[in-house]
Amino acid sequence: MKKSLLLLIPLIIVACKKEPSVSETSDKDSMVVSEQSTSAEKIDSAALRKKDSIVNNAPVTKEVLRTGVMRNVKDGQIIRTIDAEQFPLTLGEEFTKDGQELILKITDFEKPNLKAKISTKEKDFNIRFNQIKLPNGDYDGPFGREITYEVKDKGEVWLIIGKSNMASGNTKGSFTVSIE
Repeated sequence: MKKSLLLLIPLIIVACKKEPSVSETSDKDSMVVSEQSTSAEKIDSAALRKKDSIVNNAPVTKEVLRTGVMRNVKDGQIIRTIDAEQFPLTLGEEFTKDGQELILKITDFEKPNLKAKISTKEKDFNIRFNQIKLPNGDYDGPFGREITYEVKDKGEVWLIIGKSNMASGNTKGSFTVSIE
């Protein structure tokens, strides 16, 4: 009896610590956002401490990206977690499939305003800031390729980037996101 109880206790503890996967559906553009544990998504902050950091998919960073430290891809979603202390910075990213979206989870955001811009060299690239998720859980959007948003609360802010359902154009290609 005691041995079986001792085996069950660690299993219960592990099960309780595991964060459940939460799916949220927004009314705007019928987008589904899945919240996942951030333990595998933490960015190596020492590599990004410099002002005006550039994080991209260059050969040097691809090795880090493969390990899932800076980038996690699941079901068409690219999820990257950024500490707000690293601002300003520019992230390089690429959509390789139709319908992909990028979720930038900005942790420890304490500034009154968030400014971000999407840049691409392609003329007909259909991409925009679809939504922003605020620290209080509210969503707002859609926006264009530039956003300046007043953030009243402190905490985690998400920028959700994807195609515009109201426009046409190519949905695959490379782009950068600059955040201040």
